[in-house]
Amino acid sequence: MIYSIDAEITAPVYDTEVTDRVADAITAIFPTADPEFRHGELHATVHDVEHVSELLHRQEILDTARGIFFETLSDDTVSFQLKKQAAFEGVVNFSVDEPGELGAITVRVRVEDPTAEEFIDHIAPPTEDGKPVDT
Repeated sequence: MIYSIDAEITAPVYDTEVTDRVADAITAIFPTADPEFRHGELHATVHDVEHVSELLHRQEILDTARGIFFETLSDDTVSFQLKKQAAFEGVVNFSVDEPGELGAITVRVRVEDPTAEEFIDHIAPPTEDGKPVDT
């Protein structure tokens, strides 16, 4: 599937943190990101989230991801937060209640083509008995 998206990634950098480590957490999940430091935060934009999809498949958390993606879907935009510490290790761990003491990596994905629902089905396909099924 070919899709057209703009994923905006932001993460606060606190005084107790090393900026490069927060940048490494972002690039561990979004390898094509080139984070820039602005006003106490790192910002990046990517147009490819295939690595995120690979991680969701590998970690077998497709159902969790689908739930979060559909829950936060608004028009053509999906938003979610990831825990920084897990991201630094290359692990997708959604931050759903409290962002934690280090804050979270916030991701807003605006889908231009296909529909946002089709995009979610591609990145985190529906499952049956924990295995992806064709939609």
